[in-house]
Amino acid sequence: KAVKALADYVIQRNFPQWVNQDNKYYLMLENCVLKTAKMIAQWQSVGFNHGVMNTDNMSIIGDTIDYGPFGFLDAYDPEHICNHSDANGRYSFKNQPSVGLWNLNALATSLTSLMSNDDLIRALKQYEPEFIHQFRHIMASKIGLEEYQPDDEQLINQLLELLQINNVDYTIFFRTLGEFTQSNQAIRDQFIDREGFDAWAKKYSARLAQQSLTDQQRQQNMNAVNPKYVLRNYMAQASIAAAQKGDYSEVNLLLEVLQSPFEEHPQAEKYAGLPPDWADQLSVSCSS
Repeated sequence: KAVKALADYVIQRNFPQWVNQDNKYYLMLENCVLKTAKMIAQWQSVGFNHGVMNTDNMSIIGDTIDYGPFGFLDAYDPEHICNHSDANGRYSFKNQPSVGLWNLNALATSLTSLMSNDDLIRALKQYEPEFIHQFRHIMASKIGLEEYQPDDEQLINQLLELLQINNVDYTIFFRTLGEFTQSNQAIRDQFIDREGFDAWAKKYSARLAQQSLTDQQRQQNMNAVNPKYVLRNYMAQASIAAAQKGDYSEVNLLLEVLQSPFEEHPQAEKYAGLPPDWADQLSVSCSS
């Protein structure tokens, strides 16, 4: 009775259009599955690491709460752990998609008195294909493709592998990729293995040639999905240190920049470059 009362309240409050539906509990779970898959695909696409994906930090509306030890990737590293309390890497960057499904399974288990096992499984089985669909299409747009094609998966995976091997800054690379030409040395120079990048760039150039977009149109599209600014830990730390001395200028600057991270902010250009060396020494936990 308690579970039913809570589920009815959640539906009435968040999904009033389903109140009179016979399958309202299924619709609530299915919506949570699909929204969570999309959200985590978006996390992965911008290099966001939540850090503490406990079930109580996930929302029934497919959102998330309790940002404590979160962080954005600097260099692309799928093994990255942003919470120094997470010794085993349960919530590492690469594990986020599977943890999302684990949490949804926990939710489904709590709803067994309201739905059949077949319905629970049917809803949960939508998670992986939805995540893959969302991630593929977002990543295709990040490299300037108008429409994802099956062969693009190999192109995207090869790029991510190159970023990892060469320790390339995730945010900066995708932002500068909008300026891609075969002769753009600035993009190439982000890689130690320049020949490896050249081999990928040749395939990428051939793929771009299949589109009718001009370079200017492609860059405009890419800048709309590749942020120039993300909240890196060193930026937060610098603003906190200044605020503790009564200077809130950095806090206000970050607030302005992060409200429109895809736009140009000449006054904050210092936040668009590589993090300083001391940034590697920062670590956060649930109490940060």
